[in-house]
Amino acid sequence: MELFHGPTLAFKDFAMQLIGQMFQTVLERRGERITIVGATSGDTGSAAIEAFRGLDNVDVCILYPHGRVSEVQRRQMTTPAEANVHALAVEGTFDDCQRHLKDMFADQAFRGEVRLAAVNSINWARVLAQVVYYWWASASLGGQTLSFTVPTGNFGDIYAGFIAKRMGLATDRLVIATNRNDILRAAVQGGRYEVGTVHPTISPSMDIQVSSNFERLLFDAMDRDGARVAALMNSLKQSGGFTIPEAAQARIRRHFDADSASEEETGDRIAATFADTGELVCPHTAVGLDVAETHLDIDVPMVALATAHPAKFPDAVEAATGIRPPLPKHLGNLYDRSERVTRVENDLAAIQSVIREKRAK
Repeated sequence: MELFHGPTLAFKDFAMQLIGQMFQTVLERRGERITIVGATSGDTGSAAIEAFRGLDNVDVCILYPHGRVSEVQRRQMTTPAEANVHALAVEGTFDDCQRHLKDMFADQAFRGEVRLAAVNSINWARVLAQVVYYWWASASLGGQTLSFTVPTGNFGDIYAGFIAKRMGLATDRLVIATNRNDILRAAVQGGRYEVGTVHPTISPSMDIQVSSNFERLLFDAMDRDGARVAALMNSLKQSGGFTIPEAAQARIRRHFDADSASEEETGDRIAATFADTGELVCPHTAVGLDVAETHLDIDVPMVALATAHPAKFPDAVEAATGIRPPLPKHLGNLYDRSERVTRVENDLAAIQSVIREKRAK
């Protein structure tokens, strides 16, 4: 299921294009202005900037890990000329960016001062919008029972599939596909959710350890007991991990499988897909395809989600196939555009200071 035909060539466009207009409509009605701050491992940031650029009632600041996104992803964030958008390159990992984002929302004084709003998948509207294409897939294939394999890092995309299933969509298995940063695979297979080192890969949007929306799944799996979930997440902060209660593990495994693909397997899958079908796929999609093949059921069709255009990751695709995928026409001059970016240290106070400065201009 190709989900990368939006303006920034990633599945994030589905939700972001919607909530951008929703924000603007409500803010105009209220006569208010907000500051949107997002953390991105690559695709969310460019989709948010595209959705909010030039809007009168919104300032947008996107945090991304310096040197850990593809060149296309970076340029999509740093080349827009509109005065209301700002790309902030943080000297850290995506998990650092995401942690700082959560801390900003916990800082009530700062949140009120800049009128903070979120567009990460911690924003429920993001997840809700993504539910739609699971139903579309089912309708397109005659309403039969399906399984889905989803390459995911922050868990929002596949959690949307779980919501669709809870709504009544005929769904068998939801298969989590990860790269070597496989905390989700370990959590589902072994019941231990433990943070490790983030390893840079050719599928950088999944170079994540702490997956925001997995907390939502735990909430469902633990009888919606917020206090128990909060205690587990506090353990994650204090000791770097926790063991999922056995009853919750069983409930998660009732719906989800999980597996990972190595760097070599990912490259091989890009090459094999092109050789077999003539189609170029991005490394994230390749991770999903590789994992999907190991979880096929002869009786249930498997839909693999293609999350990004191969041209967003041309180096990885060219290394695997010898072909460098071209950008679509509307992004054809991306490499010629001037970049505008602010480097910022991996420190909450420093990031808040930059956001105040950008917002004041």
